[in-house]
Formats: sequence, C-alpha cells, structure tokens
Amino acid sequence: MSEPQTPLLVRVVRKHTEALGICSLDLVAEPGHTLPPFSAGAHIDVALPNGLVRQYSLCNPPGETGRYQIAVLRDAASRGGSLAVHDAVAEGATLHISAPKNHFPLATDAAHHLLLAGGIGITPLLAMAERLSSAGECFELHHCTRSRDRTPFLERVAASSFARHTHHHFDDGDALQKLDIAATLQRAPEGAHLYVCGPQGFMDAVLAAGRAAGWPEERLHREYFAAAPVDHTNDGGFELEIASSGRVIPVRADQSALAALLAAGIDIPMSCEQGVCGTCLTRVKAGTPDHRDQYLTPEEQAANDQFLPCCSRASSARLVLDL
Repeated sequence: MSEPQTPLLVRVVRKHTEALGICSLDLVAEPGHTLPPFSAGAHIDVALPNGLVRQYSLCNPPGETGRYQIAVLRDAASRGGSLAVHDAVAEGATLHISAPKNHFPLATDAAHHLLLAGGIGITPLLAMAERLSSAGECFELHHCTRSRDRTPFLERVAASSFARHTHHHFDDGDALQKLDIAATLQRAPEGAHLYVCGPQGFMDAVLAAGRAAGWPEERLHREYFAAAPVDHTNDGGFELEIASSGRVIPVRADQSALAALLAAGIDIPMSCEQGVCGTCLTRVKAGTPDHRDQYLTPEEQAANDQFLPCCSRASSARLVLDL
C-alpha cells in the first residue's frame, strides 16, 4: 500500500490506555513539519510499521494546533492495523501521516446536532462535541458501549464543558439506561441533523431508524471504520474504458477494478481499499457500477455517475471512466 498523501512526520509523545482494549496516541510534528489545522470529524491516514495505511479520526479539540490525538480499539478481527498500533507503536516512535481530511463534517445550518456513537466510534464525535460546545450550539451526545470498563474517555467527558449534554449507555447496565434509538430520534428538535459512527450493526440500526422516521438523507451523516463482508462467489470479469484515450482494461473475476487500473499504470489515489474512505472515488461516464462501498449515500449510488474501484465492480459489461 502507498504512503499517505501529503506525508507529515510526527512523533508519538504519549500512548495511553483509555479503556479495556483501547489506547490513544498523542502525535506532534517533528522538526521541519507542521500540523495543519483540522475541523471536527476529520481523520488522518497513518502509515504503520507493518506497511499498512489506516484511517483514524482526530479526537482532540479542533482548536488545538500543537498535537493530533487518535484512539484505536484492539480488534481481534483486525486486518493488521489495530494490532500494529497496540503492539508495534510505542512512545517515541515516528510515523508518517497525511494532512487531515474530512468526509464527516458538521452541518453548518443544523438547528440541533444529535451525535450517536458506538464503542470506538466516539472518536470523531468527541471532536464534534468539543467544537459544538465551544460555539454554544445545541447538541446531545449518546455513547453506547459494552460496559463501563470498555468506555474510553470517561474522565475527559466528565470534566468537559459538554458533560451535561452527554449520555452513556452500557450493554451490561440496567435496561432503563439503554439507548432507545427510535425515541431519541423522535425527541430531536425539528431540523436536527444526526451523526453516527461505530460498529456496522449499530450504524445500520441508527440509519434504518432515521429513515423509518422520515429523516431526509441529507440530515443523516455517517462514517464507517470498516467495510461489511462481501460475497465474491458470483463475481465475474468486466472491462474499464479510459474516456480520455479509449484504452480498454480488463478486470478479472478475482481482481478489483483498482488493482487492474494500477497494474495498467494508471495512478489512482487510494487508502483504505475497503470502500469507506472515498480516496479512490472515480467518475463514471457510461455503464452501471455494482456499488459495494459504504462511502456513497444511497442517492449517490443510484445516480451511477461515480464509484469506488477499490471494492465496487460493474453490473454492465463495461464502465467508461472519466480518466
């Protein structure tokens, strides 16, 4: 996998256990490098010692300019990223990272912000809560976790200016304190925007409840950390045509569109290779994509004028790409 775009060199000045199985890293710029400002909801690409590049949300207050903070769950089903952070990155280590990118920004015209986090999905929402609290905006934050000892940043939230806006929900706690998604959405003021991040099942449940309650898609904001499993049993080959040259590139049944493009010498920016970060988003001029990403909204997928070649394929025999 390639290095992060616009690489910055940083040093890990603090590694701290935030909860059972979750550690945070405080990153500062090495001499000759500067940390650009970031907005709430932003993430960075991090090049890890094992060669992988992974995306992690920035969870410190957006107004801070001297450090970036990320937090990572040790995931037993990890493809190698979280294990590398926990086992191979120590205080004092240097890492290459990208400049911040934000595919999960706060809406500027929302009357109310409803932040729903599942587990480690609290990270971008923490930065949002810091930003909204400092601006005096109307919001509430709900954090659902398996148990108190698996809940990161409890002390930070308790001491924060947004503690009164925050609600914790523990799976092993009393039934009365568990999150009722439908009721929470129903109580939200008119014009509220919803933001959700966390495990796939949690996010699917929240978004389904929002759609069932009639919330328009433009008021439902989400960020996935990983892609859902995809069945490749019936995958077939297809062709990619480069609009600028007419060149046709075949994609084998066992090959991704991104891999075929890279093998043909066509440089496509990439990062997660799972269809969650949007880095490789490519315009489609003709043909019908088989969308398998979790980055585009349902409306954007239905338009069929763009796709993510890292994971998506083609329903038609050929896709003509705006390259």
